Formats: sequence, C-alpha cells, structure tokens
Amino acid sequence: MDEKKWLADEFEANRAHLRAAAYRMLGSRSEADDAVQEAWLRLSRTDTTGVGNLGGWLTTVVARICLDMLRARKTRREEPLEVPVHGGIADPTEDPEREAAFADSVGLALLVVLQTLAPAERVAFVLHDMFDLPFDEIAPI
Repeated sequence: MDEKKWLADEFEANRAHLRAAAYRMLGSRSEADDAVQEAWLRLSRTDTTGVGNLGGWLTTVVARICLDMLRARKTRREEPLEVPVHGGIADPTEDPEREAAFADSVGLALLVVLQTLAPAERVAFVLHDMFDLPFDEIAPI
C-alpha cells in the first residue's frame, strides 16, 4: 500500500474524533468541518516519517487550527448565533426522550460557557476534558 493511501486511511479512521474535538472547541459544525479539512491539507503536504502517533499529531494540528480560528473571531469581533435553550425539563430520567433533551441542553450550556473563554483557554479546556491531560502538557500547544 502506498504512503498516500495509508495516510488517507489513517485520516479517515481519525476523522470522527477530530471533528468532535473541533466542534467542542468551535461550537460550529461547519467550522469544525473546515478545521478537519485544513488538517487533511496539512497532513497531505507534510513528511510524516518522523511522526510516531499520527492520531495525536492530527489532534494537535486540529487544536492549533481551532485556536487560530477562535483568535480570528476575536479580531473580527464575530458573534456566534444565539444558542436556543431547552426549558421545562424536570427530571431527565423519566423517559429516554427527556433524557436525550436533557443531554442536548447540557451540551448547549457547555457551549455557552465555552464561548466566554478566551481562545487559548477554550482549547486548553477541551483538550484537558477530552484527553485528561494535565495543563502542563497542553501549555506548549
């Protein structure tokens, strides 16, 4: 199998994870897709012979791309669309439908909290939350 085919297969194996990480950092599915696409472009232009952990490398690249996108938002003073908040959920364990609605509202609440963080803080929070990495290891990113 040639190297380009192998890289494409490895990227596809990591795509869902990368998209989820980008979405959690950016709060937008379209921007997350853009970040993942940019990661593919960077991967295809990079010599990866020295990369021991391609999944980790890709996650780092996506995190840096997201950080750049968040910084660009701040300089252009972009405001994200208002996130609708679901109301009226008393006990989410009553039935599966309510449990799903409750999970959606918690996810939306987390996005609201993440929007208050600076770009670097947001990336650090997501990487710490997703990978249980100490902040000392995240700081160089």
